Amino acid sequence: MIDALICGINGKMGKMLCSVIEADGDIRTACGVDLTPDDKNRVYASFDDLEETPDVIIDFSSPAVLKKELEWAVKRNVPVVLAATGYAEADEELINAAAEKIPVFRTGNFSLGINLLVKLVKSAAEVLGENFDIEIIERHHNQKVDAPSGTALMLADGARSAFDGDKPYLKGRDGIVGKRGNEIGIHAVRGGTIVGEHEVMFAGDDEIITLAHSARSKRVFAAGAVKAAKWIVGKPAGKYDMNDVLENI
Repeated sequence: MIDALICGINGKMGKMLCSVIEADGDIRTACGVDLTPDDKNRVYASFDDLEETPDVIIDFSSPAVLKKELEWAVKRNVPVVLAATGYAEADEELINAAAEKIPVFRTGNFSLGINLLVKLVKSAAEVLGENFDIEIIERHHNQKVDAPSGTALMLADGARSAFDGDKPYLKGRDGIVGKRGNEIGIHAVRGGTIVGEHEVMFAGDDEIITLAHSARSKRVFAAGAVKAAKWIVGKPAGKYDMNDVLENI
């Protein structure tokens, strides 16, 4: 049985994650870290207060805890599954440094469908080439704090990889911006309770090709994070993502 520590355990995704884990026979919730601690359920306010050493950490919280979390994980040699979004460049540097010492699983989206969509977008970009303009539209609920979404950036990276990285990102347009250039446009919509919708449009002369994914429940993300947590235990130090998991399905 794998013992998991849930960072952000009392949040919406943390509770969803606990529900998915409860239905799984190979992993269990051993303890948690959250701003609202609970001694009865072994939920601690900080990694400094932790008394247990779990087999894996699953983090659905925020970048604010990242530095302390990675320091603790490296010290205890515990693999980490990072499911939060909104990491800055400095955060990415911390993640890369930690991955030299422990296994770190990092992806912009844990949905199997989204990761398949990234592959399809890359293939489409390779076939369509410079004859088609690429625009990405992502839609999320009105409580999401970062934009564009990590998933939108995953899709953009997938498309750009077909051009040897030679396409800048333009995140929204405003004012007299002039005619469209060589960019990949990325646009964020926030409203209501939208779980997550992503659309990649390839617009050419007289035709449009659209690839899209719609998540109807956050449970798909929690299930993907659990799959990643079970997979990464016992792996050597390094940085992993869903492609590594898909290769072994």
